[in-house]
Amino acid sequence: MFTGIIEEMGFVKQLKQVGTNLEIYLESPLKPHLKIDQSLAHNGVCLTVDEIHEVVYRVTAVEETLKKTNLGNLQEGSWVNLERSMTLEQRLDGHLVQGHVDQTGTCLSVEEKDGSWVFDFGYQSLHDQQVVEKGSICINGVSLTVVNARDNAFSVAIIPYTYQHTNFKNLNAGDPVNLEFDIIGKYVFTYLSKINQLRN
Repeated sequence: MFTGIIEEMGFVKQLKQVGTNLEIYLESPLKPHLKIDQSLAHNGVCLTVDEIHEVVYRVTAVEETLKKTNLGNLQEGSWVNLERSMTLEQRLDGHLVQGHVDQTGTCLSVEEKDGSWVFDFGYQSLHDQQVVEKGSICINGVSLTVVNARDNAFSVAIIPYTYQHTNFKNLNAGDPVNLEFDIIGKYVFTYLSKINQLRN
C-alpha cells in the first residue's frame, strides 16, 4: 500500500528483455535503503526488488504488467517516480494507493499557468464513473486531485514542487501515463453495480 507521495526518482540504466518479462535496472538515492523482496512503486506500479548491485537495483515487469501500464515504453535514460510502501505509523499525506494500475491514459495537453501547470488527460470510458470532481486519482504514482472532470478526460493542477520532483516535468502531449482510480470509489462503484444487477 502506498500514499502517492513520491520520495525520489529513479534513472533507468539498463533494460533487458527476458522472455516476455522486462528486467529494469535503476539508479536511485533510495538504493541504499532497499532490500530484496521489498515492494516499491515505479510510476505507480508495485514491483518487487529482486536484485541489488553496487550502483543499481533490479525489478522485473511481467507481460501482464507491460500490457496494462506504461512501463513497456521505458527507455534507457527514462526517469521513473519512486515510492516505498507505507508504514502504519506514517502520516497519510496523499491517499490510499495500491500500486495496481487500472489502465493507461494519455497526456492531451500541458499548459503553464505562471508558476503552476495544468495537465489534461484522456482515458478509456470503462472507468469514467470513477473519476469524481475534486476526488483523488493516482497518475504515474503521484496522488493528485481531479479538476474539470468530463467524459473520458480530466485535468490536474501541478505545483512547482511536484513538477520539479517527479517525472511530470518530462511529460508531453501524447505520452502514456499510468492511472489508478481511487480505491474507495472503485469499491463503491462495484457494490452499486452489483445492487443494480440484483434489482434487474
